[in-house]
Amino acid sequence: MTRRLEPLRTRRLLLRPFTDADLAVVVGIQSARDTHPHESAPRTPQEARTQFDSWRQHWAEHGYGYLAVERTGIPGVIGVGGVQATELGGERVLNLYYRFRPEVWGRGYAPEMAAEVLRWAQRELPERPVVIVTNVTNAPARRVAAKLAFREYRRALYAGAPAVYYRRDPAHGAVGGTGEDGTR
Repeated sequence: MTRRLEPLRTRRLLLRPFTDADLAVVVGIQSARDTHPHESAPRTPQEARTQFDSWRQHWAEHGYGYLAVERTGIPGVIGVGGVQATELGGERVLNLYYRFRPEVWGRGYAPEMAAEVLRWAQRELPERPVVIVTNVTNAPARRVAAKLAFREYRRALYAGAPAVYYRRDPAHGAVGGTGEDGTR
């Protein structure tokens, strides 16, 4: 059964499926050097376009996926995030992803977005564990994982770089404990 993710709202954010109009901003976020300080290089603009297309294809196949993130009442995409179905080590999981423009870093948007998406995933796909994979040097992303009660379960290479794998099993319980700015 396909579970359709409708736009989600938090007090400060609108989380919605991508539209064709989002292509340029998403390519900008995904290919900008300053949005990838913990990676050797960001995607090229062509790679980012291909990635955007694959994200839209995931939506077509599954009815959910990564989302455009906007501030409520302020037009413009400030980031991308959400969950996608994937396989890690032979296990079907949901990968929780987040990447934001540097000018909005430190405002709690990533954990706020992620907590709302986790609530949706727990309700609609409770049988699938949710994981986060991040570069071992990416302390901000690792702090987001900790705020969301994810626990490290593995270290290995991911896309050729040392990575930390975090897990939050569906049986963990309700997501909560974050304030309006996503902090605990």
